[in-house]
This record gives sequence, C-alpha cells and structure tokens, in this order.
Amino acid sequence: MCGAATTTGPLCPGCRADLPWHRAPACPQCAQPVPDGQPCGACLRHPPAFDRTAAALVYRFPADRMIPRLKYHGQLALAPALGDCLADVLAGAPRPDRVVPMPLHPARLRERGFNHATEIARSVTRRLGLPLDLDSCRRIRDTPPQRGLGHDARRRNLRGAFACSAELGGERVAVVDDVMTTGTSLDELAAALKRAGAAEVDCWVVARALPPGEPA
Repeated sequence: MCGAATTTGPLCPGCRADLPWHRAPACPQCAQPVPDGQPCGACLRHPPAFDRTAAALVYRFPADRMIPRLKYHGQLALAPALGDCLADVLAGAPRPDRVVPMPLHPARLRERGFNHATEIARSVTRRLGLPLDLDSCRRIRDTPPQRGLGHDARRRNLRGAFACSAELGGERVAVVDDVMTTGTSLDELAAALKRAGAAEVDCWVVARALPPGEPA
C-alpha cells in the first residue's frame, strides 16, 4: 500500500492501523451493524442457512480498492494481506473441520486463471493451521455477476448454483469469501453444505458491505 519495507507481515503497522476494521457491534449471524450486537431483524425474519459471520473490514477505502485489484486485475500479492486481516479477527472463532473457498464456475476460473477466494483462504488456513478443502464444493451454474442486482434478483440468479459432493456428517464448515453484500451467495452455498450434512456453516469474509450512511 505505502511501499515501505516491513518485517511484520504483508502490511506495515501504519497501513494496517488505517484499514476500515469492522469493530462496531454487529449481528452475529450476518455481521450487519446493530446497536446491541444481537441478531438483526432480517435474520430473525428470514434466517439464512449460515450460522455466523466473521468480517475483518468494512468495504470502504482502501478495502474497496484492494479487493477488486485482486479479483479483477490479478494482483495476487494482495491475497496474503487480505487473508492476514481475516485471520486476525478469527482468534476466538470456533475452529471448523474444514474451510471451503467460495467456488468459481469453471468457465469463470478459466477466464481469470485463479479463484481469489481460494487465494485468500490459502493464507488464512496456513496461518491458523486448518484444513483447506478445494474439491468438495462446485459452482455448477455460471450465473451472471451479482453486482447491480437487487436482493430478490440475486436469490433467483443463484438458485441451484452450488453442489457439494462430500459427506459432511455433522461437520462444522467455514466458507471464505471476499465481500458479503446481501449474503445471498453465501446463503446458497451454506444451504448446499447443510444438504450434504454440515451441522454448522460459518462465513469468513474479508469485508462486509454496509448500507450507505451506516456507521462502521
């Protein structure tokens, strides 16, 4: 970010301190800020398939520049920096039996040449000593990009998009992704994991997008 040499990790202490850390009291299920840190109204009315969400950052500057540069411009050196931020906030999180990156459809993977969620997950699992599962979950529908779609359109867009071949038999699974916006993609993947037998699914995201004007 600043270009200074550092021996403390991918980012220097000054740049790390300037990141938009997600420290506000938040809904434990979807990480949307709520004053008392209790489950939010949306999760109470329509409970998602995932059980908890841990988000390192708010999707604001410079996170909103770093993540697209990794995702769309192949700046893979950003993956360890983002993964390091995520690992930092997981110190007290329940340890899963396996970690699953948000899958890309094979056509999208061929186009990009890498899965940004996998690169972030590699960094997280390496630092925390957790098993990374790259084979059990697949994206079986090449859905159009979610950007610009409303909540209902996102849900229709992703219906039946994921398949899980593993027998999860009561396991706790953590899913790694870059940004949670509405949570629709993570909800659909969590539902597929639970159909395969997962007892709990946690979402581990680098950044949480907040509504305009929402305090971080």
